[in-house]
Amino acid sequence: MKLVKKTAEYSIYQRSDDRYAVKGADKKPVNGEEKVKILAAEDLIKVSVPAEPVAEAPAETDAAEEASEEAPAEEESAKEE
Repeated sequence: MKLVKKTAEYSIYQRSDDRYAVKGADKKPVNGEEKVKILAAEDLIKVSVPAEPVAEAPAETDAAEEASEEAPAEEESAKEE
């Protein structure tokens, strides 16, 4: 791995497959959101937020709510018989 940048808090390395590794001051790997924030701050990667399908999500939740509301009514009528 080739050292790209070293600061007091972390070191950034470029791996042989052109991806980046970040190690903290304690020489342990930094992963997850913290790694993304560091690499984005150094302009080594571009972070894009995936677009969420807004139209589909409400339709699914409405159908699930309707099904849950209908189920107790059917159970009550079965108990009365």
